[in-house]
Amino acid sequence: MFRKAERRQAKLRLALCGPSGAGKTYSALLIAQGLVPGGKIALIDTERGSGELYADLTPYDVAPLEPPYAPSRYIALIQQAAQDGYDVLVIDSLSHAWSGAGGILDLHDQATAADRARNSFMAWREVTPQHHQLVDTILGVNLHVLVTLRTKTAYEIVENDKGKKEPIKIGLAPVQREGLEYEFTTVMDLSVDRHVATATKDRTRLFEGTHFVPSVATGEALRAWLNTGIDPVEDSQQRLRTLKRAASQIKTVPQLSQWWRQQSAHIARLIPADRDILTAHCSDRKLALLERETVSAPKKGLAIQGETETPARDAVSH
Repeated sequence: MFRKAERRQAKLRLALCGPSGAGKTYSALLIAQGLVPGGKIALIDTERGSGELYADLTPYDVAPLEPPYAPSRYIALIQQAAQDGYDVLVIDSLSHAWSGAGGILDLHDQATAADRARNSFMAWREVTPQHHQLVDTILGVNLHVLVTLRTKTAYEIVENDKGKKEPIKIGLAPVQREGLEYEFTTVMDLSVDRHVATATKDRTRLFEGTHFVPSVATGEALRAWLNTGIDPVEDSQQRLRTLKRAASQIKTVPQLSQWWRQQSAHIARLIPADRDILTAHCSDRKLALLERETVSAPKKGLAIQGETETPARDAVSH
């Protein structure tokens, strides 16, 4: 069913790409400060302690991640950050989940070796779901997520300001599964020379056609954009109140089941906690209606008993 498009407040998903020395970690922490002034920042450090080199820049907590860099270990730390109430999570870097020891490529090699036919293609069917689960966790967690991605390094000979030729380190494709960048709100490429950022993908349209050095102001601009629109929590709670009120007025079980199907679009827009509350409310309402029918029509008790063989919660959730 179609509905009017609405702009809703959201959490940032930002990828900072660049070769070694491009300032990815530093830039991520500056942007994090602007995103949540005074908020709690967490950082997953796969760079063997380098994530703590900027402890004087802003307060943040670190979770070192040593090999193996299995997607499941990233997922556990991401979920822990959400559970611990952090506002921003920096994953430095996400490239290890792909090419690091124990990452997806390693898992793929192991799956290929375990296959009698050494079928590399079939091995991808085994490990790809782990990659998808990691991406889904990043996209679904209820906090801002900033990831750094290493890029393959190459050198280009350019002319400097003195007219002399010199090699300049440049970044190529990110070290991660092809197409991952499409999952993010904004993707920035950072240059080694002066750490200049260029947005290669930007749904916010804040950075189109510009070249800039990331700063706290970058995070502030992103925060203003993200907070423009409908607050999803307030919207969900308002919908929940309306739906509960309507469900409480329904007089029969068939009408309740029909109403649930008709309201599927509104129910889908509830946040998970509110959806659970509505499901429980409708289950209680169904039980109350069944009890009323039993009292008013005892001779039909057998039919009513048969109807309740399916749990009440299942009846209103389908």
